[in-house]
Amino acid sequence: MTRTKFFALLTLLALTALVSVACAGGTTDTAAAIPKVDGPAVDLLSLPQNSAGYRSASAEQVASALTNKNFTLINVHVPYAGELPETDALIPFNEIEANLGKLPNDKDAPIVVYCRSGGMSAVASKTLAGLGYTNIVDLSGGMNAWQQAGGKLLSR
Repeated sequence: MTRTKFFALLTLLALTALVSVACAGGTTDTAAAIPKVDGPAVDLLSLPQNSAGYRSASAEQVASALTNKNFTLINVHVPYAGELPETDALIPFNEIEANLGKLPNDKDAPIVVYCRSGGMSAVASKTLAGLGYTNIVDLSGGMNAWQQAGGKLLSR
């Protein structure tokens, strides 16, 4: 084998390894991606609303509510870094107003928003409240908290 072919093969193997490692964080198995939670499903709308007009829920509470999902689940993180199972829409946190067509027409419909760590979803939650949406729930700690609770992220 010539030296050029050897380095080309070595480069190809290194790139394959990098792609494998980069893709290993996500899964496509929805059931396996949800943290295991005991007890009845949590009613997210029973959580207290803060002064900004939205509620905050833990990863465990959102996982519990997914067993009887009755809300729109929106990933507002940019750039895309994976998503929770049963995510209904991807809307950048700073483009909520430009994407009203992806939101429920009923402003009283429950909406759960999340990002990677909670900062972008807090901004999105405040924006939604300012637009008149009344039942917004922010996943505290975002995808990081989801993974710490034992959940997995899906990838497209």
